[in-house]
Amino acid sequence: MTTAEVLSRVDAVFADRVARGVAPSSVWGVFDPSGLVAWGGHGDRGDGTAPDASTVFRIASCTKSVTAATLLTLVADGRLDLDAPVTDFVPAFRAVGLPTTHSPVPTVRMLLTMSAGFPTDDPWADRQESISDDELDAVLADGLLFDSVPGTGFAYSNLGYALLGRVVAVVSGESYTVTATDRVLRPLGLHDTVFCAEDSNGFVVTGVRPYAGTWEPLPLTGPGAFSSIGGLYSTVSDLARWGGHLASAFADRPEPGPVAPADRRLMQQAMRVVPPVVVPGSTRATAYGFGLFVEQDDRHGPIASHSGGYPGFSAHMRWSTRHGVGVVAFENATQAKVSQAATEALDLLLDAREGERTADVAVLPQTREAQRHVSTLLAGWDDTLADRILSPNVALDEPYERRRRHLAEAAAAVGADLTAAPVEERSVAPTHLRWWLPGASGRLRVEIRLAPLAAGLVQTMTVTAEPNEA
Repeated sequence: MTTAEVLSRVDAVFADRVARGVAPSSVWGVFDPSGLVAWGGHGDRGDGTAPDASTVFRIASCTKSVTAATLLTLVADGRLDLDAPVTDFVPAFRAVGLPTTHSPVPTVRMLLTMSAGFPTDDPWADRQESISDDELDAVLADGLLFDSVPGTGFAYSNLGYALLGRVVAVVSGESYTVTATDRVLRPLGLHDTVFCAEDSNGFVVTGVRPYAGTWEPLPLTGPGAFSSIGGLYSTVSDLARWGGHLASAFADRPEPGPVAPADRRLMQQAMRVVPPVVVPGSTRATAYGFGLFVEQDDRHGPIASHSGGYPGFSAHMRWSTRHGVGVVAFENATQAKVSQAATEALDLLLDAREGERTADVAVLPQTREAQRHVSTLLAGWDDTLADRILSPNVALDEPYERRRRHLAEAAAAVGADLTAAPVEERSVAPTHLRWWLPGASGRLRVEIRLAPLAAGLVQTMTVTAEPNEA
């Protein structure tokens, strides 16, 4: 399938949602390490035209990644300790009764990873954005409920990220919105990513909800004590730039920026296991990092993502940390769950890469050298060469005599040419490589893994016949 065909299928996913009345408008963008490579918009954004890559939508909880990034810049400056208790920055929290006598006070790290013990709180928190710091302090003074002892489990908590907004303000000496803008957004050129809709240069879409067979417009809310949970507005162009910047941390040459590559990688690491009930129907193991979900796909590796749900809006961003390919998408309807479409879109893009004759990840030079030696060994077995390129466990795990016999049997089973060039390769780690040799009635799969020794010795080597299906 060509790139154009894949992108056409991606566009059809979002067009169908507007046709089915999921939302009045839908817009999507695809990015890779070079930047935004394609976008499409459908429906009526409110002025009789379809949304484009510069149309402004509320991105809601996608904001949390910006909050986490802002905090990490303060840590990098030596101004913040992630393991400091929240009471160091929010004195009002001292009035909160903890769930047990042995419970620790939630730390900044616990708040970042949704493990402070607070209950999940989307419906309540969505209506708190504009409250003042004093009103948030009053909420704390009245006490909180806990679902678990702080630091022991995951529960998606907007309150936790509201407290992080206060941490940012106290440590920086400026408001959260100013600090996040000055330290993260503007240095990356995200000029249409703003906390006040009127500060944007583009057309701002009105959020709606279905009512009595039509769409009921909803008012926009302004910045306040809960802006750090989901206060940002953005565009496909800007959010693709943000997702691509985060993904670039895994590239051979990470893009420079206000958040160090090591910290961007930290954001995209699994810190807390997300219970399956939180992501019903998902076939991927899921965890939470710093302001981002991390999913593990069996074929494509880690996928970083975050949704944004808010009265009148739905947003989602997701990308493969391995390939740097991602999707961002917005719709302007309550509970539209555009995440479903964005997930389908990224799966289409990644599945299309399956046909490429390249390794999934960049393998080490030592792995390539080992592949050349193993290919020589397979073409004409020599124990002296085997001793030189294989770690001692290989002969102990299966004697050379048996390996030679199994190799001959496997090659004969598919009529394999042991001197041929590989027809396909796959890799799941820099020290791993799997390749296939052609055969008259199938192909031969060869797989190696290197030991953790600088010499690049092969610790496992398997050869498997894969006959053609009858």
